[in-house]
Amino acid sequence: MLVELSFSQITFACKLSTLYFKNLTVSWPCPARLPSLVVLPCWFLSMDLPVIDLSRYMEISARSGGTVCSASDEVGNAEEFRALCAAVSGSLRDTGALLVKDPRCTAEDNDRFLDMMERYFERSEEFKLQQARPNLHFQVGSTPEGVEIPRSLVDEDMQARIKSMPKEFQPAIPSGPDPKWRYMWRVGPRPANTHFKELNSEPVIPDEFPDWKETMDLWGSKMIAAIEVVAEMAAIGFGLDKDAFTSLMDHGPHLLSPTGSDLQRHGSLGTVFAGYHYDLNFLTIHGRSRFPGLNIWLRNGQKMEVKVPFGCLLIQTGKQQLFSNCSTKKLKSGKQLISAGCFYMQLEWLTAGECLAGMHEVLVTNRTLEAIESARQQSHSLWRVSSTLFGHIASDATLKPLGHFADAPLASKYPPICTGDYVEKELAAINLKG
Repeated sequence: MLVELSFSQITFACKLSTLYFKNLTVSWPCPARLPSLVVLPCWFLSMDLPVIDLSRYMEISARSGGTVCSASDEVGNAEEFRALCAAVSGSLRDTGALLVKDPRCTAEDNDRFLDMMERYFERSEEFKLQQARPNLHFQVGSTPEGVEIPRSLVDEDMQARIKSMPKEFQPAIPSGPDPKWRYMWRVGPRPANTHFKELNSEPVIPDEFPDWKETMDLWGSKMIAAIEVVAEMAAIGFGLDKDAFTSLMDHGPHLLSPTGSDLQRHGSLGTVFAGYHYDLNFLTIHGRSRFPGLNIWLRNGQKMEVKVPFGCLLIQTGKQQLFSNCSTKKLKSGKQLISAGCFYMQLEWLTAGECLAGMHEVLVTNRTLEAIESARQQSHSLWRVSSTLFGHIASDATLKPLGHFADAPLASKYPPICTGDYVEKELAAINLKG
């Protein structure tokens, strides 16, 4: 297969392919041992995403205090450290996504979480509605199916962009709200003082699930830990301080947010569970689902079906929406909403446009149908559960280009803004705010 590569893609791939000749684990679609790369760029893997093992970064970081080594006996480690970080920032910049393997996030932990969520979503609608909190913008507890509206259904600009795509790359267009349930579980400490109490509410625990809090907190904290490592690596790869992103994430409204889709009722080919959209947060992390069906769009507009290898996690960049009709409204933070006619994400804002958002959709594909048939034969649950966590910048934090990005040519397009104001506006747009 011939793939047209941009100059930056070729440069990035060549840098990675020439830096290392150490006995390191290389992640292909099928694992292999090769004496070369730490990670292979997706353009050399038939458009599969690269898999980056975080353990090597954590080992080197622990020995060096998180800084690039300079001692002569650590030169090899320093080069490896820089290349690992460059691989993360490069993949987020050029594809909006990457796959990671974190030894702290085991497949067994993911299975325990999925087992419990399958039991929950199999309960009656009446039971699940007891945990719904529409007065809190559905940011804790359950969100019923038919509530969440995909942006591609209401955003005329997005619809126009979809129509301009080549047919083979166009997403499926849903006919109504998403037919999926969701459960929001707050992970990590809440801020003592905030202008955005609805975004930082106490979690909701359903009755008859005694292991709920332990299971949710365990899996949520492990995925947040993985996101924080990726955020550190991305910051270093972008030439910023190690804590440039993680310091802004401190006390953020991070949400473990599994979805539940009933494949018994909605299991026909082409059914859209989550219409073409972006996430409104900083970084999103997904554990491996038992039913495939996730498509993502690369920065070059190419559509790609994601295959998450066993024991791996998918990282995607999120997005922050900015509305042109809100320029004169005084917001909860006390600031005036800045007028603009385009949309931005949290990471895009912090990097002055260096990174763009990861667009994606979830629907029933042929691979989903195969998994449904296999589950039926084994009498397994037919609820498709996504193991998803949204990592956020703190609600009261200010988004602005960081470090050298403040001097980037497009920096003036990204004036200082308050994160929480924009999250609330986005929730309103997708029917989750009141």
